[in-house]
Amino acid sequence: MLLLAMGCEVGPDYHSPKVEVPAQWTSNLAGGETNGPADIERWWKNFDDNELDSLVATAVESNLTLQVAEARVREARAQRGATAGELWPSVGSSAGYSRNRYGQNSFPPVQGVPLDYNLYNGSFDAAWELDVFGGTRRAVEAADAQIGSAEYSERDILVSLVAEVARNYIEARAYQQRLVIARENIRAQQNIVDLASDRFQTGLGNQLDIEQAKALLTATTAQVPSLETGFVEAVHNLEVLLGQAPGTLTDQMSEIKDIPLTPPSVPVDLPSDLLWRRPDIRKAERELAAATAQIGVAKADLYPKFSLTGIAGVESVDAGTFAQYASRYWSAGPSVQWEIFEAGSLMANVRVQNARQEEALNEYKQTVLVALKDVESALTAYAKEQVRRESLTQSVQADNRATEIATQLYKSGLVDFSRVLDSQTSLYAAQDALVQSDQTVSLNLVQLYKALGGGWQNEYKAASR
Repeated sequence: MLLLAMGCEVGPDYHSPKVEVPAQWTSNLAGGETNGPADIERWWKNFDDNELDSLVATAVESNLTLQVAEARVREARAQRGATAGELWPSVGSSAGYSRNRYGQNSFPPVQGVPLDYNLYNGSFDAAWELDVFGGTRRAVEAADAQIGSAEYSERDILVSLVAEVARNYIEARAYQQRLVIARENIRAQQNIVDLASDRFQTGLGNQLDIEQAKALLTATTAQVPSLETGFVEAVHNLEVLLGQAPGTLTDQMSEIKDIPLTPPSVPVDLPSDLLWRRPDIRKAERELAAATAQIGVAKADLYPKFSLTGIAGVESVDAGTFAQYASRYWSAGPSVQWEIFEAGSLMANVRVQNARQEEALNEYKQTVLVALKDVESALTAYAKEQVRRESLTQSVQADNRATEIATQLYKSGLVDFSRVLDSQTSLYAAQDALVQSDQTVSLNLVQLYKALGGGWQNEYKAASR
């Protein structure tokens, strides 16, 4: 029986799938990226913003979605213990007492034997289903893979969580900077209204100039409420990510600060490193391993099941003789059970598990492709937006000079008032676009770090501090 218990395991043995990945990134590394080793476990610290560091640490400790994922890991580990317990014998005990009576019409009465009697019983029973064909061992193998899947799912949530905290923080600071620019332009445009009014009073201007200046002023003023709303929404998003009620971060975030700056260089390593760095890829690989093991579980049901069972106890109709040696009884022996006819359901289940393994394999390959696409897109976006930001910087400088010149020429009566309005409109648009480009550059870098799978490799709770 011991040799039978050490029998074979039916079903395929799992081997990690081989996938083809490029040797180098196809996107040009033109935005400060390098092929050097990527040190991105705590990538948010590259922004050199202490407040961002603090928010990330709090989110890792308090985010409710992450806590749900942690609970699922504990669930998977407990489920593995329940599955592994089936490899061992089960032992139980029972005890009982009953008051009984013979039916006179069932058995003829025997002289001296009362119809009413007591029955006392106590016993131990044991059963052990021998895992001859490895069905239970395959189930344990699948449970181990599910633990890995749950762990990598938790880490995938962590990667997204850190990226979302950084994204909403950057957006909040960008809204603040856009509000600063809007209010500066409101003051400048109010000065233009005053200038047009003064010239009208002296007979050098006309009412049309005043109304046009007021129209530009009110149009710029109308931008403020939507920018304030955007800031509040970004702060509320941060509060939810940190597991806090709305309004908790209002005072902390009310101080105006710049958009976090990007580092001068960003090592991105090689495409092959994604296979071990991206938690969603590793999660998909563990799910494939679990699906492969489930084929063995299904195939084991096609074979007979061998068991050892036994029971031993004492039983008596008299409490006084219950503990005597003569009250003992026992039974032990092997048994075999084989499902001979199940109308093809067992073979159908094997086909089901084979199909699920094929699904898991294709899901794994798809996850790898999506990961490569995410990085390539992020590399391109990060580099191209920096080019755009440089152009916008030059545009702001030119618009500043044009606004100053147009205002001076208008005061001297050398240009029409429309030139002043056009230059003011162009300046505000360029300044606002530049801030949004600063925001986009930082957000693209966050997306790049996320696409690379940064933020979880080590003990993340310690690393986040």
